[in-house]
Amino acid sequence: MTVLAHGIGGAGDLPIPLSYALVGAAWALTFSFAILLFAWREPRLDPRSPGIALPRVLTWVVDAPIVRATLSALGLAATVAVLAVAFFGSSDPADNPVPGVAYIFVWVGVMVASLLLGPVWKVLSPPRALHRLVCGLTGRPPERGLLRCPRRWGQWPAALGLFSFVWLELAYADPGSVAAVTTWLVGYLVVTTTGLLLCGSAWSRYCDPLEVYSTLLGRSSAIGRGRDGEFVLRSPLDNLAGTPARIGSVAVAATLLGSTAFDSFSTFPSWRALLADAGGGEFTATVLRTLGLLGFIVIVGAGFHFAARATGGVSRAQRARLPARLAHSLTPIVAGYLVAHYLTFLVEKGQATAILFADPFQRGWNLAGLADRDVAYLLSTHPAVLGTIKVLAVLTGHILGVAAAHDRCLRLLPPSHRLTGQLTLMLLMVGFTFTGLYLLFEA
Repeated sequence: MTVLAHGIGGAGDLPIPLSYALVGAAWALTFSFAILLFAWREPRLDPRSPGIALPRVLTWVVDAPIVRATLSALGLAATVAVLAVAFFGSSDPADNPVPGVAYIFVWVGVMVASLLLGPVWKVLSPPRALHRLVCGLTGRPPERGLLRCPRRWGQWPAALGLFSFVWLELAYADPGSVAAVTTWLVGYLVVTTTGLLLCGSAWSRYCDPLEVYSTLLGRSSAIGRGRDGEFVLRSPLDNLAGTPARIGSVAVAATLLGSTAFDSFSTFPSWRALLADAGGGEFTATVLRTLGLLGFIVIVGAGFHFAARATGGVSRAQRARLPARLAHSLTPIVAGYLVAHYLTFLVEKGQATAILFADPFQRGWNLAGLADRDVAYLLSTHPAVLGTIKVLAVLTGHILGVAAAHDRCLRLLPPSHRLTGQLTLMLLMVGFTFTGLYLLFEA
């Protein structure tokens, strides 16, 4: 199995020419912004809105201690099983499902589930489960640690953790290596568990890269909690408006968006030719890929930082806080590219990874009859449908991002600067849409 074969397709997937899709998406985003300016004049989004109450039994079941304990135990058992396959299974990624578990089930599957259901990694996280177990045995509250988690770090540790993963996937010489993926997984488990034991559950909220990513996307889910803690259905934009402004939140979003853009760009013939002509072997290629990855992340982060600050009517201190306060508007865009970039990867390569679990130790097993199954190419065989889904995912993400930013600007900017203060951010969104679709379909 080629782990990085994301199946993102190309311009041939589109039922219309790529140029039409690019221009149409840019105009759709521009008109959406114009409509918002005239029809949405006062803040409307409220993360505490009552929504539509879901059956109380759902909250009772999800929050039941036995259910939480069972899910934690299953998460720990699955982690032990994956590590056993990693250390004692084949070293060939074509026979070992561990790279697929990391790249497909965790990096994509968990995040898509979070987008639909809320922050599921908080429940499934093996480090959290181990931490709860230790706290239960010692009688120490999970919130309390031996040290206080430095709040001045914000989410920068999570951003660095996310960068380490995308660097492994996109810059390392052999990203499909079982040994390399296992090293990252073990490092993640050790660092996160140690952080939880030292700093309490605050470590996961701020510093765990997977939990921060899952929680970020969970804010765009239609499922939320009411004031009494019961599950409710409400507008994803209302849930998104409750995202706290934290140090490093722009870095987290920029890492996710920039890495996705670089992933598409890295398949361009011109980039591959540059790597081939550079000489110096794999070391030079790795350095160039690292610089390219960093370049895309910095461009996204710096572009958003300066666009968010390009307004008048506020003090210097207020302007400095604007990027963090508006960073939540990037979450729908992250979600849109997650679906557009990885949907085929999840659906089809996910099946291939599951089939490898039929015989994880190469002993001639056929667990659950998986070896008799074939991959069903549900999306690749319908390129026009797939191309349409990609465009709609990207465009929807950008429109929701513009709406979230507009509502927050109505709260933060003085009336005389509400229009001019958003123009630079709007132009950036159009640029993101145009560039993102071009990279996605020309890859």
